[in-house]
Amino acid sequence: QVQLVESGGGLVQAGGSLRLSCAASGATFSHFTLAWFRQTPGKEREFVASILWAGRRTYYSDSVAGRMFISRDDARNTMFLQMNSLKPEDTAVYYCAADLGDLGSRDGYEHWGQGTQVTVSS
Repeated sequence: QVQLVESGGGLVQAGGSLRLSCAASGATFSHFTLAWFRQTPGKEREFVASILWAGRRTYYSDSVAGRMFISRDDARNTMFLQMNSLKPEDTAVYYCAADLGDLGSRDGYEHWGQGTQVTVSS
């Protein structure tokens, strides 16, 4: 059973930075496509970024491209999201996700973490 645990969320002022981490266990991490999604109350879950196995390809939503960067360390079974130039509209619960397929931005990932809250104050 794959388990994903996010960490690194918190409160930050607009323009600041945070780095989220997602630690995985229960499977061979390097085989998975990994992604970050986010959700705010009353809205659908939104794709943020994904990274293919072995880091061969990354995808970003238009709203975060150039400000957020996804990476993975397969030796440590950990994925990261470096978030820079944060805006109040980035406030959300951020979830990491994993799937053996190349889902890109599609919301069909098999495994999900519990989420970590990111709050950006203006």
